[in-house]
Amino acid sequence: MNGPRTAAQIAGACRRGALSPLSATRDALRRLDHVEGTIDALVHVDSERALDRAAQLAKNGPPASGEGLLFGVPIAVKDNICIEGVPTTCGSRMLAGYRPPYNATVVERILSEGGIIVGTANMDEFAMGSTTETSAWKRTRNPWSPELSPGGSSGGSAALVGSGALPAALGSDTGGSIRQPAALCGAVGFKPTYGTVSRYGLVAFGSSFDQIGPLSATVGDGALLFQAIGGFDRRDSTSIPGFVPDVIAGLDDGIDTIRIGVPRELMGEGIDRAVVDAVRASLERIEKLGASVVPIDLPHAEYALCAYYVAAMSEASSNLARFDGVRYGLREERESMARTYAATRNGGFGREVKMRIMLGTFALSAGYFDDWYAKALRARRLVAADFEKAFQEVDLVVAPTSPLLSIGIGEKIDDPLAMYHCDALTVPASLAGLPALSVPCALSPSKGSPCGRLPIGLQIMGPPLADALVLRAGHAVELTRPEKIVSPLAKDLEEV
Repeated sequence: MNGPRTAAQIAGACRRGALSPLSATRDALRRLDHVEGTIDALVHVDSERALDRAAQLAKNGPPASGEGLLFGVPIAVKDNICIEGVPTTCGSRMLAGYRPPYNATVVERILSEGGIIVGTANMDEFAMGSTTETSAWKRTRNPWSPELSPGGSSGGSAALVGSGALPAALGSDTGGSIRQPAALCGAVGFKPTYGTVSRYGLVAFGSSFDQIGPLSATVGDGALLFQAIGGFDRRDSTSIPGFVPDVIAGLDDGIDTIRIGVPRELMGEGIDRAVVDAVRASLERIEKLGASVVPIDLPHAEYALCAYYVAAMSEASSNLARFDGVRYGLREERESMARTYAATRNGGFGREVKMRIMLGTFALSAGYFDDWYAKALRARRLVAADFEKAFQEVDLVVAPTSPLLSIGIGEKIDDPLAMYHCDALTVPASLAGLPALSVPCALSPSKGSPCGRLPIGLQIMGPPLADALVLRAGHAVELTRPEKIVSPLAKDLEEV
């Protein structure tokens, strides 16, 4: 099929009657079948339900004007977002076979806007990982090269979009889990302001960090999906009252008056030279559109990674206490409740999850609380204060998304500290709860790369609730790119 490919194009064609939701869904399932053997990105394919829903949408006809933002658009959902009656496992044996009795709010909103959920995407177990290799089910591979990781923890969602099989997918971002895999797979990844998208129905990792957001082929599609899923939800106590996203109309307004700050701390040591050069070249192109670019300082950014992992692991140790073999999920029966509890958690959780639970429990324990968790919270406040000060002088902050061009399969899995460093550039925005977007800005030089040219992500961060401005700037970056960024797998799909 050589018809519409972006979510906006598919929805528009379906609303006009130029394309049937059933045809769009069949095309998506055909493309998924074509790429899945290469990228291993899906945990569950819900073909029958997707086709039934598409047929019903086609039967009912296009929605009224102004409705159905996602009408006929096929979408995948990360495996930690609840879909009624569909296996939701968080990439863990602990939840093997679990089928939620309800929909997450974001799922309800996708369905209410005419979207079609075709399956669930692979992820690092309980969203703990940066390579999608801690999943209990499979190792997802990068659509640019099967030797490479797609990043994580939303690696399945990023790989599906980067492969060209789907125009959009949902992920969750705790410390960079949408943005980092988006950068490595050549997709757009958006973490909205904390509290603008409901977390009801998202299986928690770090509750004060977790945020659902879109991965998409274009910034416009990311804005479309955010507009559909965002807004206040009384079932989420962290949801911002009165917030209604309005981000689509202003995408083309330009950035000629925008002041952009580039933090010295996020452009230096430990970042691949090709990444820094690509971001600087993109900033030069942005300046030609009229934006001003100035250096800034985030002096406490060096503490962000440590503060994030102490705080997030502490929250994880509390959130994952509910998986005890008593209420739901895996149960390893033993002669006593204490042994049942221990055997269930030992058999159900993978190595990375068990390690993080133990470290988080240690940080919260008597005698260590003040030295670890309390200090992490103080560092978190300092990082947030740095951003507040910066936003008094600039409108947006720009930095690379990933310090690395690529991560080989198996390269980081046995070195936790090296894997945690993959999040060094994304955790500052997570600590401060800011909207942050990763948008492909260039391809790497081919020289010296056995995997050929690879995508490079530029990260745009804004003040709280400046989601529309962040997306507008990302759209400008997209328009000024010197070349198309399309994975080899996506090019192959053009013929399917």
